Amino acid sequence: MSECQDDDARSHLPLVDRTGQILHLADFNPTQPARILNDLRAYWDSLRRGRAVPARSDIQPQGIRRALDYAFILERIAPGAARFRLAGQHLIDLMGMEVRGMAFCSLANGSSRGRLSDVLESVFRAPQLAQMTLHAKAEYARPELSARMLLLPLTSDLGDVTRALGCIIAEGQIGVAPRRFDLIGDEVMPILEGGKTLAPSPSAFDQDRLSGGRQGTPIRPIASMDRPEKRDASAEARRAGFRVITLPQATLPTGTTKTP
Repeated sequence: MSECQDDDARSHLPLVDRTGQILHLADFNPTQPARILNDLRAYWDSLRRGRAVPARSDIQPQGIRRALDYAFILERIAPGAARFRLAGQHLIDLMGMEVRGMAFCSLANGSSRGRLSDVLESVFRAPQLAQMTLHAKAEYARPELSARMLLLPLTSDLGDVTRALGCIIAEGQIGVAPRRFDLIGDEVMPILEGGKTLAPSPSAFDQDRLSGGRQGTPIRPIASMDRPEKRDASAEARRAGFRVITLPQATLPTGTTKTP
């Protein structure tokens, strides 16, 4: 009995190499960014069930327990623009506030928002997956931060790709919030291995505007919209454009006389 207890106790001790250094197994680190991102993508893949993109309604919190604090849901509201519908505690800590309803681009510094929007739009339009590398510079009371983010497309109840499951993991001390990042690297990936990807580009915005978005009537360029012709500023030209309108005379009842 005692030998069994000793074996059981030794099985729970950390591994020690010949130099006496304690070795930690990466598999037992629940906050390892790569593991969490891989788990979220595997969960997303499991929901497809033969479809190109799973539905927003398929996402269940118990299915992403490990990534729940780092996950968020986006809703596309315009070309290259989305807002947070739900967000985990990690993102709330990074921004120092509740982010529900906030714009997705609020995560980035101004110089990176254009590229961030391009990558986001390509996720919805292709659709495809995107992984980004983010960095926040060290400032007063704000240590340097590195982060990784993953975006996975989802369909809405109407069947269009206007939702996304995301995950962001920052490594380091957050410091004083809000923390905003520079986008220093991005990669788009096809849904099916070997498939084609759509390169993030600002041209997608013009194409979406001219086609009226993903649905709807085409939007005409501003230059072709009906506008009143520019008139001559002279008084004669203005008078020439006036018309005299004669109002019909009211008919008086029979037997009545009109008084001056």
